[in-house]
Amino acid sequence: MLLKKLQLKTIDYKLALTMCFLLFFNSVVSAQEIIPDVVAQKPVEVPSGQKLKVDGIIATVGDYIVLDSDIDKGFLEIAAQGGNVKDITRCQMLGKLLEDKLYAHQAIQDSIIVSDAEVRGMMDERLNYMVKQVGDINKVVEYYKKSSVEEFKTYFADILKEQKLSSEMRDKIVDGVSITPEEVRNFFKKIPKEDLPTFGAEMEVAQIVVEPKVSKEDEQKVIDRLNAIRKDVLEGSSFATKAVLYSQDPGSSSNGGYYKMTRKTPFLKEFKDVAFSLQEGEISEPFKTIYGYHIIMVDKIKGQEVELRHILISPTVTEDALKEAKERITNIRNKIVGNEISFADAARTESDEKETRANGGILINPNTQDTRFELTKMDPTLYSQVSNLKDTEVSQPLLNTDEKGKKTYKLITVTNRIDEHVADYAKDYTKIKDLALKEKQIEAIGKWFDTKIKDTYIKIIGEYRDCAFANNWLKK
Repeated sequence: MLLKKLQLKTIDYKLALTMCFLLFFNSVVSAQEIIPDVVAQKPVEVPSGQKLKVDGIIATVGDYIVLDSDIDKGFLEIAAQGGNVKDITRCQMLGKLLEDKLYAHQAIQDSIIVSDAEVRGMMDERLNYMVKQVGDINKVVEYYKKSSVEEFKTYFADILKEQKLSSEMRDKIVDGVSITPEEVRNFFKKIPKEDLPTFGAEMEVAQIVVEPKVSKEDEQKVIDRLNAIRKDVLEGSSFATKAVLYSQDPGSSSNGGYYKMTRKTPFLKEFKDVAFSLQEGEISEPFKTIYGYHIIMVDKIKGQEVELRHILISPTVTEDALKEAKERITNIRNKIVGNEISFADAARTESDEKETRANGGILINPNTQDTRFELTKMDPTLYSQVSNLKDTEVSQPLLNTDEKGKKTYKLITVTNRIDEHVADYAKDYTKIKDLALKEKQIEAIGKWFDTKIKDTYIKIIGEYRDCAFANNWLKK
């Protein structure tokens, strides 16, 4: 059946994407040369009586190799992330590794560049995460059987670079794939009625946000502090070090404030406007966004892409300001409950959140870009805030702290509930469009593999030549 086939393909596609972003999924990048054929070594006896597997090359893809141990590492990493490996065969795991190697190999042929600075930023972010999980970087080094932190970082840098090359190549393939309304319609018509998907229960949610007011004096303190940091950097201090020490952006402070972006990157408009107005080496004056005040330094400009570092500092919100914000949002709630004003009109006139106030406070699902939230996939925090609300009921004032530590008060209401239902073209167009686009992307990737496999040196040896691969790796 068409839908069942699509669902299987989508599952495989999602599995592939998930596996690609595992912490250490790929093996070490080999030297840039074709590796001669060797036979994977068989287990040999060791004095303890246990089997010790001597590692060997089992496949070559262009300039990259796959070791037998890479398959074992793949299983270990999926298990470490909580995944189920029971139904994944060694042949399937090898097939996924071969895909990653071909992506990375072709990325180099297409002159896709991953900078050392970008790799360092990724490494800092991942290492910080791992150290938080286990408490000591030496435990990480020991787990990966490396003799020192430096040896592990060298090993890890190669892995991250290959992963990034693979993801950039994959993105390049699918970024050019678009779909028309006519294609979506034809896709839906091809699905037999008995195979139409069932979509889970959903709801639409609206909110009103009130921000605590920050005094002009507190704002000026932040501006002065950023100007002092800027002056130090202009006189020779390290911007990256200052970002690690002072930036309040949890997404970049640990790696020296580093970001890589284009005009399509989903950053705030004010941030992008400043970033793309600077020359290499230039540092911006302090500027304001909804998160606080920033300064930006541009490291590199490569065509339409900018590598930059930034520092974010937010003014301190006083207890008095929080109290005033709560009183204000309580008054708004009282007017809505007393039928003096509708929730939507209150959002348009009273909410401090410009992203939602124009459409009456209606939230947009960041994963689907429509207004519906499927209950089983809803953010746990949002679900806990709305799950017990009755129709038209307005929540009590909720103190919210976002990922950057910014505090606001908000009111939430459920504006619409959609029960579990069989797919309807008119009602579920966005979801159907996503399914149709994924199918088209899968087809584009499949055609890409067919072409590149023919044009690339690929060698698989030993027992793995008996695998039934999804792609024609054996060139039969």
